[in-house]
Amino acid sequence: MASIEVRSIEGLAGTAVPYAYAVKAGPWLFLSGHEAFDFATGQAPEVEGPEGFPGFGAPRLKREAEYVLKRMRNTLAEFGSDFRHSVRVDQYYPVFEAVRAYQLARHGEFGDYIPPSTSVLMERLFKATSHLQMSMIAVVPGKDYEIGKLYPKEVPVPVGSFFVPAITCNDFVFVAGQMATDENALDASVRLPKELRNWGGPNAVRRQTEFIIKKRLEPALKAGDSSWQNVLKAQIYVPSASDIPDALDVWQQHVPHACALSALPTHGFGFVDGVVEINLLALRDGAKRKKEVLKADLPAMSSYGAHVRAGELVFCSGLMPLGVDGRVPGYAALDALSHPAQLQALAALSFAQRISSSGKIVRAQWFMSDVRDFAGVQLAWALRQDNAPHPFVCVQVPGGLPAPGARLTADFWIYDA
Repeated sequence: MASIEVRSIEGLAGTAVPYAYAVKAGPWLFLSGHEAFDFATGQAPEVEGPEGFPGFGAPRLKREAEYVLKRMRNTLAEFGSDFRHSVRVDQYYPVFEAVRAYQLARHGEFGDYIPPSTSVLMERLFKATSHLQMSMIAVVPGKDYEIGKLYPKEVPVPVGSFFVPAITCNDFVFVAGQMATDENALDASVRLPKELRNWGGPNAVRRQTEFIIKKRLEPALKAGDSSWQNVLKAQIYVPSASDIPDALDVWQQHVPHACALSALPTHGFGFVDGVVEINLLALRDGAKRKKEVLKADLPAMSSYGAHVRAGELVFCSGLMPLGVDGRVPGYAALDALSHPAQLQALAALSFAQRISSSGKIVRAQWFMSDVRDFAGVQLAWALRQDNAPHPFVCVQVPGGLPAPGARLTADFWIYDA
């Protein structure tokens, strides 16, 4: 596509893996999963510190955050953009201590505008020693893509986070990851005494999912001149795969509109006793782009929701690698023939092709039960995408995925102008 421009490294960390660390698609800029290492070598001496005294100087976690932010700033500048034109950031960490260091560094870089943000803990990141992975969506500056900041009174911002809870940009409303909290703690209406078994009542996941939908997401949509029928994409984070059915059940009761939906286990959240976080993307009411629910011939249970198009952007629901028989693909008797993750990624990529046959994947989020299986994912990508640079985000979820034997859930954004 003439309107696609890729920034990539031919061999990530000295391997044969071509990595797209940034993709420009029309006015949209997608910065992939950045961690604090040099893309060419896999190292970063300024982050790792002196060999004999690695703790010398600024704290290690601060060095990581500053390294990632500096590279992102420079990458945006190559496209004529900057942090003021970012519309969404996603951060994953393996330990909570990294959150504090990152948010301090982020506030220093972004100044008085930090876009809608989602931050959760994951079991591990792509590089075993990393403490931060950050991805970003931004726009090229232009009069039709100005950022409108929204601060609805019903949608608080956690103390120390500084992000804008929702923004408008062109036809879209971006809503930050929301929890059932006020600025400081879990909201009193969903808090239960630890001594109470709550016989017959909704569990914490259900209570908090409903609260977020009604008390946080709905006011944010209204503030952006949007409504539930125009919701395009949502990601729901819960503590474990076993919590996903409860969260989805509540979502479907309160949001009876087609939406690209992903539900993912996470290792932890920013608030004590918080067990659900949901981010959201919608069209504004009266937008020039129109929401279109796509029909795709996919196996039953292979996706968490609908697949939706809005103009040049296609949003896939989270894709599970299930075959027509309802099972995760694999050849147990001939396990030397293929890497299981390769088979499963091939399935997810073939689903994406059915959803949008002419589009290009510009944001590929791989949530894996074991990051070390990513080699199989890359083999599948190289085969299906003619070894094009891979714009991936890859993290390891805690405790596995819902379908027995599943190595991955794939979440794709596709550009199809």
